[in-house]
Amino acid sequence: MSDHEIEGGLKSLASAMELLDCFVTDEELGVSEAARRLGVAKSTAHRILTTLSAGKLVEQNPATGKYRLGLHLFELGHLALQRTELRRRSVTLLEELRELSGWTVHLSIAQGPDTLYLERLPTLRGMQAFDEYRRRWPLHATSSGKAICAFDPVAASARITAGFPVYTDKTIRDEKQFLAELAQVRKQRYAASHEELMHRLASVAAPVLAPDGHAIAAISVAGPTQELQGREDRQIRLVQAAAARLSKIMAQASSRDDSRKP
Repeated sequence: MSDHEIEGGLKSLASAMELLDCFVTDEELGVSEAARRLGVAKSTAHRILTTLSAGKLVEQNPATGKYRLGLHLFELGHLALQRTELRRRSVTLLEELRELSGWTVHLSIAQGPDTLYLERLPTLRGMQAFDEYRRRWPLHATSSGKAICAFDPVAASARITAGFPVYTDKTIRDEKQFLAELAQVRKQRYAASHEELMHRLASVAAPVLAPDGHAIAAISVAGPTQELQGREDRQIRLVQAAAARLSKIMAQASSRDDSRKP
């Protein structure tokens, strides 16, 4: 295979990945819309969609003729979650935290400028405001994101570069406010969000720290704002204890893995 063919194949792969990302915001896409979003010819967009459809990563809706995500992506995503060591080692303590707090529990990591929820254990009181399937939100608008950014300069820098979309009148709006918030989080060792992402939704989070002190994840509990009044100290203690336990579990696992290396 020539260098030109390799380069063309990599470009097509990059376009296919970019197209899949378009479905984050659009439930369905037609060929013309896909071509416009990618900045390519309709024939190229059609070829990419046909290839993805053959692999069952997308499927064509017979009623509209447009394309949507395929269930094979759900299968792959479920496998990816099952095989994530951080999630696997946290399940028991997250279930305990849900029982003790009475709120929806999240395990989160940073993905570029966003918070990605690896796990969500819902309660009826804590889930009312959430889109069940949306697992990604900007780091500055969630307690988990702020807890991670306070101890991960790379994540904080990614969010600053991407900017600060506003969701409510309480959302962080600029770099100065963001950095001041992170300094406070480092001082108190937890982060809080009071209707910064959604109205009537509050959350508190604590970072899961590696032995060198940088955040590898965050654990949070989320529920109605009015329920946090008079209970915030308790919820903070619970998430801090859970995060400390997971930090220790991951450090011990890493130490065991290192000891097995030749």
